Amino acid sequence: MKNKSLLSMVLFIGMAIGSFIATAHAEEAVILSKGQTLYVPVYSHIYAGNRELPLLLTVTLSIRNVDPKYSMTVTSADYYGTKGEIIKKYTEKNIVLGPLESTHFVIPQNEKEGGSGANFIVTWKALKALNPPLVECVMIGAGGQHGISFTSRGQVITTGN
Repeated sequence: MKNKSLLSMVLFIGMAIGSFIATAHAEEAVILSKGQTLYVPVYSHIYAGNRELPLLLTVTLSIRNVDPKYSMTVTSADYYGTKGEIIKKYTEKNIVLGPLESTHFVIPQNEKEGGSGANFIVTWKALKALNPPLVECVMIGAGGQHGISFTSRGQVITTGN
């Protein structure tokens, strides 16, 4: 009888802990920030077919201030090629984005320098801690009668809390 009670208690505690962990993961906390540097994958071309023929793509980098109260400042959006060389600096001056405001930069379809391993490094800052921006690239292209589109999302590489 003691063993059954002990086993029941262990099972109950195990289920309670499991329920707590599942709830903790379901309610992801929003982490506010005063600035970040993000790595954003860019595919200015991808390979199609058996002969690895490049399909050139138009790329749109979208930077969205998702904070409903506070402004943020984009301090740089630099485009790098597959080998890590800088191709173009897209910001000549800081860009202030008000609450829920967005900006974008376009890499034209005929740009061939970036390659399949290109990327943007985007840096932003804010006076007050806010919801970090949503930074994505949208790639779109067409070959013959077929079209392709997909997105990639920025990854934080440094933070300036």
